[in-house]
Amino acid sequence: MCRWLAYSGSPVSLEELLYKPANSLIMQSKHSRLGVETTNGDGIGVGWYGTQATPGLFRSTEPAWNDLNLRELCAQASAARVFAHIRASTGSPVQQTNCHPFRHGNWLWMHNGLIRGFPIIKRDLAMAVAPALYPQILGSTDSEMFFYLALSFGLTDDVRAAVAAAVDFVEKTGQRHGVDDPMQMTVATTDGESTWAFRYSSEGRSRSLFHSTDVATLRAQYPDNDVLQRLSVESRIVVSEPLGDLQGAWQEVPESTCVLVNGRDVEVLSFAPSAG
Repeated sequence: MCRWLAYSGSPVSLEELLYKPANSLIMQSKHSRLGVETTNGDGIGVGWYGTQATPGLFRSTEPAWNDLNLRELCAQASAARVFAHIRASTGSPVQQTNCHPFRHGNWLWMHNGLIRGFPIIKRDLAMAVAPALYPQILGSTDSEMFFYLALSFGLTDDVRAAVAAAVDFVEKTGQRHGVDDPMQMTVATTDGESTWAFRYSSEGRSRSLFHSTDVATLRAQYPDNDVLQRLSVESRIVVSEPLGDLQGAWQEVPESTCVLVNGRDVEVLSFAPSAG
C-alpha cells in the first residue's frame, strides 16, 4: 500500500533522512521489504516544520526514485520534524492532492492502509465531516476523508480519543453496509510539537510499524557509529519498516497500539475504537 516515516529531534538534512539510510524511504519506493506491494511509485510527499506557523508541504506524483525536484529540495532543506510518505494507490487517482501528508492548519496526517468498501460508504462518511471542514478536502482518497473525520471528532483537542471515534464510526458504517473488516491502518499525525502513531486493523492483522530505540542507548552500544553521534538524544523516528539493519535499533509497535512521541520520551498506549 504505502510506506511512511515520521522524524522528530535535532534539525536533520532531508537528504540524510530520506536518501542515505541503507533501507531509505527512496529505496523502499522501488523495493519495500515488508510492504504488501514491493513498489510504491504512485507519488511522494514531505511535510516539515520550519519558521512559519504552518508546516511546509511538497507533494509530487512522480515516483520518489525519479523525482529530481525532490532530490534538489532534500539536498538543501533541514528540519527538526519531518513527515514523509511514498504512495501505492489502492484505487484513487494518482494526483498531487491525493499524495500524503495531508495538512490542516498546523497539523499533518499520513496513512498506510485503506478503508475497505470506501466507494460504498464514502457518502455516509462525508456526511459526518463538520460542515466548516468539508470544503477543505481537496482530494478523493479514503485517507484524507479519515483525517477530516478525526478532525471533526476533536483531533486538535484529544488525538487518541478522536482517532478512536473516527475508527469506530468507519467500522460501524462499514458494518451497516455489509463491509467486512472496514479499517486497515497505520497512521501518523502531528501538531508540530508531538507525534502520535497508530497501528490498528479491524481484522487484527495490521501493516508493519516500528519506532527507533533511544539514541543514548544506541550510542552506548555503537560508540563508533557516526550517524548516532550526529543525532540529538531527543531524536526519534517512527517508520513503516526499519531504515537499516543495526541490531537493536528498531522496536516493533504492537497491534492495537498508539505511540506518543514527545521529545525523547516514547509512550506506548493501548488503542481501540470507541464512540467517545
